Amino acid sequence: MTGNGWATVPLGEVLEKNEESIEIDVTARYQQVTVRLWGKGVVPRGETTGLELAAGRRFRVRAGDFILSRIDARHGAFGIVSDELDGAIATNDFPSFKVVDQRLAPGFLKWLSCTPGFIELCRSASEGTTNRVRLKEDRFLRMSIPLPDRDEQDRIVTKIDAIVAKMNEALSDKAEIEREAEAMLRSAFAQIIDGVPSRTMNDVAPLVRRPVEPKMGEEYPELGIRSFGKGTFHKPALDYLSVGTKRLYGIEPGDLLFSNVFAWEGAIAVAQPEDGGRYGSHRFITCVPKAGVSTPEFLCFYFLTEEGLRKIGEASPGGAGRNRTLGLTKLTEIEVPVPEYGKQVWFNRLQAKVAAMLVAQKDAESELDALLPSILDKAFKGEL
Repeated sequence: MTGNGWATVPLGEVLEKNEESIEIDVTARYQQVTVRLWGKGVVPRGETTGLELAAGRRFRVRAGDFILSRIDARHGAFGIVSDELDGAIATNDFPSFKVVDQRLAPGFLKWLSCTPGFIELCRSASEGTTNRVRLKEDRFLRMSIPLPDRDEQDRIVTKIDAIVAKMNEALSDKAEIEREAEAMLRSAFAQIIDGVPSRTMNDVAPLVRRPVEPKMGEEYPELGIRSFGKGTFHKPALDYLSVGTKRLYGIEPGDLLFSNVFAWEGAIAVAQPEDGGRYGSHRFITCVPKAGVSTPEFLCFYFLTEEGLRKIGEASPGGAGRNRTLGLTKLTEIEVPVPEYGKQVWFNRLQAKVAAMLVAQKDAESELDALLPSILDKAFKGEL
């Protein structure tokens, strides 16, 4: 980790462990902190009461401290404590260190710690068995980092901060565009269902089961449904022996799919062309909209609205998690709005345009994320 002729210093020369701790008051409230992986920074863990903490003492972190996770430092879990989190508390698993030497700018350490080289040093400073790997503080403090003069550090930090600010501004603009697009979809949907008649799912999109008889030597690739309207995903194929007594049903593109155990939290999707030839267990409910009456994309959108999820929830009695099962009969009795078929097709085109735009937004976001490692690499080679 050497820069362009820069000197190197052990972290122990410029950092000192913050030993400030407090006695927990059971009547008080405390802000906790945690650290995200891969240099994503220090974030609030949420407020809690002293009574809930059920511990005698906690460590207090200060703005400008470098804090890390003993367990996940080898995965880039460290960062600088922000002004907003000054005075928050952390457990002994998250030691923090004060910058005690003016030769080191906290901002310089913040960006340096986001580099693969720094993460690799932390990995080498960690030891233990597979499930008990921990960063060793003495080895961490013996790690050497490149340290240009303070003016050069400040110049590098200012440059990186400016670039990252522009990247964040671009991401903020994209997020606003996404919110506006989703609001436009909701508004368009509300307009086309306003005052239209409702019909039961049994009339509009009845249940369809395609039972499969597993055969020796055959494989059966499964399909999954993500919660919160996140679509389908592919599972590994099952062979005959793995299927066992499991009941399998065929899935075809255009099917409206429900997970009977998680439909209440939005595990609802439309089978895509690439999902053809896959299978679902008995926990998958498959409905096929009648031609010229309704479309799967329209119905899926409806069931993911607040009203639609409420109706699914009412049809899924029981407690939380797997105890809330969507009943087949109850699903067929749910009433859904049925505007003119042409209006549904128009809305589907609108959905497709918004989805394509969101994919483009996500690709652009990934490109921005990919820029940062390149920027940091140049910065700490003295080339920025």
